[in-house]
Amino acid sequence: MRLRGLVRKEFLQVLRDPSALAIALVLPVVLLLLFGYGVSLDSQHVPIALVVDHPTSDTMRLCAEFAYSPYLAPITMHGLPEARQAIMERRVDAIVHLREDFSEKLRRPEGASIQLIVNGVDANSARIVTGYIESAYGKWLEHSSSHVGAAPSIAVVMQSRVWFNSNVLSRNFLVPGVIAVVMTLIGALLTALLMAREWERGTMEGLLVTPVSMNEILLGKIIPYFLLGMGGLAISVSMSVWLFGVPLRGSLMVLVLASTLFLLTALGMGLLISTLARVQFVAGQVAIITTFLPAFILSGFIFDIGSMPRPIQWLTHIIPARYYVSLLKTNFLAGDVWSVILPNALALAVMAAFFLGMTRWLSRKQLD
Repeated sequence: MRLRGLVRKEFLQVLRDPSALAIALVLPVVLLLLFGYGVSLDSQHVPIALVVDHPTSDTMRLCAEFAYSPYLAPITMHGLPEARQAIMERRVDAIVHLREDFSEKLRRPEGASIQLIVNGVDANSARIVTGYIESAYGKWLEHSSSHVGAAPSIAVVMQSRVWFNSNVLSRNFLVPGVIAVVMTLIGALLTALLMAREWERGTMEGLLVTPVSMNEILLGKIIPYFLLGMGGLAISVSMSVWLFGVPLRGSLMVLVLASTLFLLTALGMGLLISTLARVQFVAGQVAIITTFLPAFILSGFIFDIGSMPRPIQWLTHIIPARYYVSLLKTNFLAGDVWSVILPNALALAVMAAFFLGMTRWLSRKQLD
């Protein structure tokens, strides 16, 4: 009865707090819409400059191959100085220069070459654009072998297969990661702020002098926010699958169990923060620095962990969101790969036990 009363009290407190409802129910929708529609790591219709010193049928076919590519938007320019000025003004991202002797060298054993100049300010975009241009050139090289009467200059024909995300859409990569950020906000940030608010307002002191035990107090805090977090998960997964078309190839039960482990970890972190820092401002800053920012930057949500410096890679092993993001992306895009699911789930279970255990150990029914 006492636990039920505490849970009811927490639910009423959440319902009367617009900021808590906004974080739990509105923010997941906003983040998913932002990353699903507004943020994209795909490069399409990239403007490139085509400079042809001596137009021939060969150069026209190559230019047509660039024009047919859905990733490139070629612009014909009359000379290399004009193209260089365009790339300096950021009107184009690359220059493809076909020299005057291109067609002549094409029929020689050593083959012809093209000059490619890429804007390297953004290294990642530069690599993507280079890959698009090389792919279009390779396709043209294969098609042109029948016209020039010689074998293509490349000896190996590559046939690529893309697994797990066959359309190569960044949305399928980003949206599952957003769920980890949402669960972090609901579990850690919201819990830390509301608990610290109770200390500031003095309602926690009133609760401590009642006959309820500390275990009942902690359960009364955990159960409402756990249900709130699972509600945020339901909204996020529904939008991911039905609005953004992200495939859910794994088991829904595995997804729920993995989310349960991560949410308990996040709740433990939030309760631990509020136990140590009883001021809203301090609790909010600590929660952002220790939970939200690591979940955003060091979890593999956007930035590949394998590309980070070795010390930072070691640091990511203490970030709970790292394991949850791995579970989410595997469950959504690859399915139930148990060699990935079990180690990450075990890591989350250990972290949940640690943070909840630390919170219980530091919690005392005393006011000092």
